[in-house]
Amino acid sequence: MSNTEALQKLREETGAGLVTCKKAFDEAGGDLEKAIAILREKGMAKVEKTAGRSAGAGFIYSYVHNDRVGVLLDLRAETDFVVRSEPFKQLARELAMQIAAMGGETVEEVMDQDYIKDPSKKVSALVNDVIARVGEKVQIHRFSRLEV
Repeated sequence: MSNTEALQKLREETGAGLVTCKKAFDEAGGDLEKAIAILREKGMAKVEKTAGRSAGAGFIYSYVHNDRVGVLLDLRAETDFVVRSEPFKQLARELAMQIAAMGGETVEEVMDQDYIKDPSKKVSALVNDVIARVGEKVQIHRFSRLEV
């Protein structure tokens, strides 16, 4: 795999920018797995920095599955800019599908569930990945699930 292909794969895996990927790739000595680990570690540092911030912007996302299960999700971030971003919107879709499939009474319960598309990953890790990508606090404020 060429360096260009490796950088592209690194960007796809992590969602990080090209310059950030290049720095991590160089720091890892050209090892793709080490570069991914470096970027995830840096992403977790971003997650920790955002913990005390207020997430006041957001939107309501609705999802209906087979006309039998519906979810209303109130997902928040710090700014409208992030709320309108594609990673945020994709997260809303994924979370609504997760809640439709697995249910849950509280936000904490949902965050602790195994992610339906990748059981090796928790829902909290999915949210943390988006936090690392957008650089802002992102949180599920509340949700409602209805089933016929």
